[in-house]
Amino acid sequence: MDNRRKSVNNREFAVIAYCFIGLFLCTMGYFVYFQVAKSEEFINNPYNARQENFEKSILRGKIYTAEKEVLAETKTNADGTETRSYPYENLFSHVIGYATKEYGRSGVESWANFNLLRSSTFFLEKTMHQVTEEKSVGDNVITTLNLSLQNAAYQALGAYKGAVVVMEPSTGRILAMVSKPDFNPNTVTQEWDNIVADENGESPLLNRAAQGLYPPGSTFKVITTLQYIREHPDDYADYGYTCSGTIQKDNSKLSCYGKEVHGGVDLQRSFIKSCNTSFANIGLSLDPVQFADTCKELLFNRSLPTEKLDASKSSFVLHEASSVSEIMETSIGQGKTLVTPLHMLMIAGAVANDGMLMRPYVIDSIENHEGGSVKKYEPKEYGSLMTPEEAQILQDYMKETVQSGTASRLNGMSYEACGKTGSAEFGTTKGESHAWFIGYAHREDKEDIAVAVLVEEAGSGSAYAVPAAKSVFDAYYR
Repeated sequence: MDNRRKSVNNREFAVIAYCFIGLFLCTMGYFVYFQVAKSEEFINNPYNARQENFEKSILRGKIYTAEKEVLAETKTNADGTETRSYPYENLFSHVIGYATKEYGRSGVESWANFNLLRSSTFFLEKTMHQVTEEKSVGDNVITTLNLSLQNAAYQALGAYKGAVVVMEPSTGRILAMVSKPDFNPNTVTQEWDNIVADENGESPLLNRAAQGLYPPGSTFKVITTLQYIREHPDDYADYGYTCSGTIQKDNSKLSCYGKEVHGGVDLQRSFIKSCNTSFANIGLSLDPVQFADTCKELLFNRSLPTEKLDASKSSFVLHEASSVSEIMETSIGQGKTLVTPLHMLMIAGAVANDGMLMRPYVIDSIENHEGGSVKKYEPKEYGSLMTPEEAQILQDYMKETVQSGTASRLNGMSYEACGKTGSAEFGTTKGESHAWFIGYAHREDKEDIAVAVLVEEAGSGSAYAVPAAKSVFDAYYR
C-alpha cells in the first residue's frame, strides 16, 4: 500500500516537474523569439515609452549615403543638449525623414530607429560608459542612396510638385527618392504648426514617391500591352487598327493626346506612339476578369513588397459589369486606376530584369561607430511579374519608344534608354495632366538603373518627365 502511494506521489511530482520545465522552456523560447524577431518592432513602436530610456543612454547613430556622406547625425552642444543635424537640409527630407521628441520620426529615422538607438560597441566600453554615466554611441545606418543621383533628381523637378525615384532593377536598391514640396528636417520642429496647417494644400510631409496616388496615364499601357500579349500569345503581332484621332463606342468618346492622328498602327506602333484610341480598342477586346487578375499579379490592390518603405496601395477597378466608358478609360491609365511612382518603378524594373521583381530597399547595412559590421541587408527576390519572353517584348517596345516614339529625347546618348511616357489627366478641367515617365537605361560598364518620374500638373510626359529622367541617367552614366 505504501509503495503504491509512493508511486502515485512520484508520478504527480513528475507531472508537476515536467509542467514547470515546459513552462520554463516556453518562457525562454519566447524570450529568444522576442530578442531575435520582435525587439526591433517593439523598440520602433512610437508608443513605446522605453525609447526615452534608450535615448538617455545612447547617442543616436549616424545615417550615411552608400558612399559614406553623412545624412544625419547628433551633435552635442556646449550646454550638453543634443541637436539632430541634417547637412543636406531639404535634399533628402522625405526618404531620410526627421527625428524629434515632439513629433516623432519619419523615413529612415523611423524605419531604422531600433538600429540607431542600439550600440554594438565592445561590451567593456559600454560598461565603462555606464560607470562614468556617459552615453554609448549608437550604431550607424548605411543607406543605398546616391548623393549625385539624389541631387540630379531634386534639381530635375525644379519648382514642380512631384516625385522621382531611382532603383537598380537587378538588386532592388533604391538609389534616389525625391518628393516635392519638401521641408527642412533641421527646422521641422519650429515650423511644425505651419507645415501641418498646410494652408496652400501642398502636403509637404507626404512622400509622393511612395505614398502619392495618381492616375498612371499612358505608362499603364505597359500593362494593357502585357494583357493583350497574354490573351494573344501567338498572334499579338498581327494586331492592326486605324487611328483617326478619336474613337466612339456607344455614347463613349475618347481622343488621342492633342487629338493627334496616328493612322494605321500595329501593337508596337500603338505603344511607341502612345495611341489612346488604339489602346481603347484593345481594352474593349480584353477579358476584364483576366485583366484584373493580371493587375493583381502586378501588385494592384495589394501591399507593395518593400523592405520597411511605407507605401500606399495602388488601385485597379475593372470587372465583367464595367461599362464601355470605364473599360476604355482604364485601358489608357485613366478612370479609377491610381498608382504610386514607386509601384510604376517596380513594374519598369521587373521589365528590365527579365520579369523578376526585386524587393526595393533603402537600408544597405548597419555598422558600429568604429566601422565594424553589425548587419548586412542582401537583395531579395519577390517573384516573377511576367515571363522572360513577355519582358523581352516589352523591352523591345520600350526601346523603340526611345528610338522613334514619345521618349525620343533620350535617343542617341552614351547609354541605351528604354521607357514609356504618360500624360495623365486629372480634375475636371479638360487638358490638365500630370507628366509621367517610367523606364530604365543600360551601359555595359555599369549596373542598369530604372527610374519613375511624376511631375504634377505639368503637361505631357515627353515634354516634362523625359527631361527629368534624362538628367538622372546623365548623372549616373557621366
